Amino acid sequence: MAQHLIPTIRKLTARDADAVIHLSHVLNPDVDIADAAHFAQMAARDDLTVMGAEIDKQIVAMATLHILPNMGNGGRPFGVIENVVTLPQFQRRGIMRAVMQQLHDIGWQANAYKIMLMTGRDTGAKAFYEKLGYSGAQKHGMQIRRVPARKPHGMVGGAT
Repeated sequence: MAQHLIPTIRKLTARDADAVIHLSHVLNPDVDIADAAHFAQMAARDDLTVMGAEIDKQIVAMATLHILPNMGNGGRPFGVIENVVTLPQFQRRGIMRAVMQQLHDIGWQANAYKIMLMTGRDTGAKAFYEKLGYSGAQKHGMQIRRVPARKPHGMVGGAT
């Protein structure tokens, strides 16, 4: 029944560390997840926002926005969104759309000239991000890793 309630979208704080750790495990079940003290340090940063959706006192979704300084575009910063996850039973209800909109608002208020993200090829989230206005037509995302790439576990990210 709780999944039909209207979510509260809010910035997550150190008090939400257990929920953040749980959602991080949902997103990356095969990856070591940092502890609550590490999340408290992250939550205290001015250039990082972890936004979450709360329903009936449970954090059911989250995403992280990093605002990064930049020399180009007149020194305007840019944003990077990562760790987008919604609990499977709460997907496809518009919850992540609301979380992402809040992060976009924060990025634009910070005068970011763009906000970007990367999504896995196998998650099914690409269409969701395109509906939010993201485009893969202008740039090609690449990465180099010091840890193995995570295994796809179906659609746990943005397609909500």
